Order: sequence, then structure tokens, then C-alpha cells
Amino acid sequence: MHSPSNKSAYEALGPFDGPQWPHIAPRSTYMMIAVLMGIVVFLAFIVNGLVIVVTIRYKKLRSPLNYILVNLSVANLLVTIFGSSVSFFNNVIGYFKLGKTMCEFEGFMVSLTGIVGLWSLAILAFERYLVICKPMGDFRFQQRHAVLGCTFTWVWSFIWTCPPLFGWCSYVPEGLRTSCGPNWYSGGNNNNSYIMALFTTCFIMPLSTIIFSYSNLLMALRAVAAQQKDSETTQRAEREVTRMVIAMVLAFLICWCPYAAFAVVVASNKDIVIEPTLASMPSYFSKTATVYNPVIYVFMNKQFRNCLMSILCCGRNPFGDDESSTVSGRTDVTSVSEGGGNKVTPA
Repeated sequence: MHSPSNKSAYEALGPFDGPQWPHIAPRSTYMMIAVLMGIVVFLAFIVNGLVIVVTIRYKKLRSPLNYILVNLSVANLLVTIFGSSVSFFNNVIGYFKLGKTMCEFEGFMVSLTGIVGLWSLAILAFERYLVICKPMGDFRFQQRHAVLGCTFTWVWSFIWTCPPLFGWCSYVPEGLRTSCGPNWYSGGNNNNSYIMALFTTCFIMPLSTIIFSYSNLLMALRAVAAQQKDSETTQRAEREVTRMVIAMVLAFLICWCPYAAFAVVVASNKDIVIEPTLASMPSYFSKTATVYNPVIYVFMNKQFRNCLMSILCCGRNPFGDDESSTVSGRTDVTSVSEGGGNKVTPA
């Protein structure tokens, strides 16, 4: 809550007119967020850039299953350019200096690429489920399926981010007024209906897909590991995959739950008052996913790490003798831990 004097100054000074401190928050708050966004921008460009460079450099990494990882990295770079970088600049200045049009464009681009990232994680999980668990029998995941999955993420995201440009909700400055997003805190049937629809289609649906896919994947892996319980390699791989899946799901929840929870709570309770700094945190925190998602989904992949080390070590063979995940004529769960596409059934 603001004091009467601060509140009048806060209302008189628009989000595009000048520095919002100390009416909304101390200048130190803006500078701390600027530092956070600066770190995110720096790291996101490095890790996502490496994903794209290494994939281009090594043809063996251009498998259909890896297409979605590149799609995720492209979306992350666009979030960084149009979201994190803009937020960094605005927090240094103390207000949205770029104006209303750029605010709407930033809100649109961040929402568009953010939803692409969310659905990329869901499509990646579902693709792994199809490839590993073989629910469709002898289904072979090919290039056209990967392209279709990537295309879906962009089309679906575009469908749900365009409505605010044409009157169903709107893109407005959030919290500290240094970033823009869907108007989830002003109330009204127009805004609330959009927020609830967005919550269902772009949070609940991808999260359900991820949980369903990885739950089935883990059950399949545990079944294989139980039948190969004398194999230390199989048991170790099963543990590694379990840890990786848990990290993937937790990262998704930690990143997006605060934003989704805030939006739904405020949309369903128009009388609630949220301090501006607190209202901004979910948006800024979600942008950190551009850094740790590539680390979890790509850098934990042994084959990718070998290719990266090959570049850094000037030509070392990135694949060595580990060209196949088939051991002694049978398929085991090591294929899953390295992103392989073999069926997880024992010999």
C-alpha cells in the first residue's frame, strides 16, 4: 500500500513518463532487478548460442528428436532479446522509456516466445514418450514429425498471444512498470476470461502433457531396470534418468507456477492488493528459464557435452566409440539417458 502523498505522485506519473522511484519502489530495487536481468541476458546468449552453434557444427546432433531443443533455444534467444534485454534497460532507467507501442510489442513477443518455450518442453516430453515407450507400436519418429511439433508450438502460441492486440485483454506495464505483459491484475470480465483461458491452454495443458509423458517413461525405465537388475550400467542409467526427469518437472514448476498462480489469484479476486515489487517478480523470474532450461535439457546430454568439448578442445572426437546405445545385442535404459530413440524393452 502507498501513502496518500506517494499514491498521488504514483498516479500522476505515468509508466512512460519518467522514473517510478520512489513512488513504487526504492531505486535500489530497480537496480537489483537490472543486475539480475543483466546476468540473465549474458548467460542466456551464451548457453542458447552454444546449443545452436554445436548443433549446426555436428550433423549427428541434427536428429529429429533434437529439433525441438533448437526450437527451444531459438525461443529463449527471442525472449532474451525482446524481454530480458528490454527489462534490463528499463530497470536501469527506472521506467518504460521505450513508450506504449514498444510496451505492447514487448508484451506480445515475450508472451509468444514464452509460450513457445513452454510447449516446446511439453512436445519434447511427448516425443520422448512416443520414441521410448512405443505406445503406437512400430512408430518411427522422423523429420516431418519434428517439424510438425515445432510448427505447432509457434502456431498455438500465436493463436493465444494475438487476442490482446485486438481487444481481448491487453498488454500493459506490470508491477514496477519496467516490463509489459497481459493485463492480469486490473480485473474485469474481459481480462479475467482471457487470463483463465491462457492459464488452461498454456500452463495446465503443457504441464499435464509433461507429467503424463515422463510418468510413463519412468515406469517403463523402472520395468527394464527391474529385469536387468544385475546390470550396474542399467541401474545407474535408470537413476540418472530419474534425476533428470525430476529436475525437468521441478524446473518447469519453479519457473512458471508463480506467474500462473499470481495471474489466476488476481483474476479471480479483483479486490486483492499486491505490492508492485511482488507483482513483478513472477515475470522476471520466469525469464531465468532461458538460462537453466538449456542446461537441464541439453547440457546434461552426454553426446552434446562431448560435441561442445570437441569445439573447446579443438577437434577431439566427440563421439569416440560410444556410437550406439545397444549393448550385447540388447537395448537398455542408457539409450534414454543419452537421448536415444530405442524401445525400452528387454531382450
